[in-house]
Amino acid sequence: MTLSDQQLAFFETFGYLTFPGAFADEAERIADEFERVWADHGGGHNRQAHDHERRSALVPFIDQNEYLSALLDDPRVDGVVSALLGDDYNYTGSDGNFYVGDTRWHSDGFARSKYRSIKIAFYLDPVTRDSGCLRVIPGSHHRGDDYAESLQRIMPSSRSASVQERLGIDGRDVPDLALESQPGDMVLFIHDLKHASFGGGTRRRMFTINMSERFRDDDIDELREDVATLVRFWAERAYGDVMIRTAGPRRMRHLEQRLANDDHLPELVRQARQEMIEPSRS
Repeated sequence: MTLSDQQLAFFETFGYLTFPGAFADEAERIADEFERVWADHGGGHNRQAHDHERRSALVPFIDQNEYLSALLDDPRVDGVVSALLGDDYNYTGSDGNFYVGDTRWHSDGFARSKYRSIKIAFYLDPVTRDSGCLRVIPGSHHRGDDYAESLQRIMPSSRSASVQERLGIDGRDVPDLALESQPGDMVLFIHDLKHASFGGGTRRRMFTINMSERFRDDDIDELREDVATLVRFWAERAYGDVMIRTAGPRRMRHLEQRLANDDHLPELVRQARQEMIEPSRS
């Protein structure tokens, strides 16, 4: 799968793309493998049963399963990502989730890096505007734009309550676009885009695959800092064993740069385990 000029223009303008039914034929298998990974890891966060009170997260996620790892090779994923980030893009990781409650407005690191990063999301249950689908503010990803920068000041992170404080409205009342989704749909957005979700049950199934542009050789220190963001999840390697073991030459192209720069993770994780009672949930 590749992208048309119109799709590329849409993405550049609004910061997201949707692909309804892209994986409709595989939706049941994908959900089964998702559940298999969780079952192999205790059913919830930090190998404990999901308590339906807080989000359970597992990082890395697709790396734990051969079938899900192979999504990275699928032309419907690889072709789209290559069109946006170049053929030598980096796979930066994935997370599997049982969501509980609302996710406040935020971006995944607005202007944190000069390298573009994107996220592909798979929702494994039907989700609507008021039952946990992804909501976005189109165009909020434009760094340096007055509108995007003002949104960043109002909603800098998912932990901020400043929407209510600064605008006098609940987060769910922010003008937005709800990307309602069915199992088998693929949703893609740039990390800088402001997004949120509201409502829904206490075991909302979703996993993401994240990619970035390849780093230049003179920015390896920045790359190593980016790899170190995995420490809060207690990940001692850039990728899981299954992801690496089953990688062919093309997939390895998307793994090699971060694999060559993850040697600092074990010591950092050792320190994190002394300071944290559990891996991060977000």
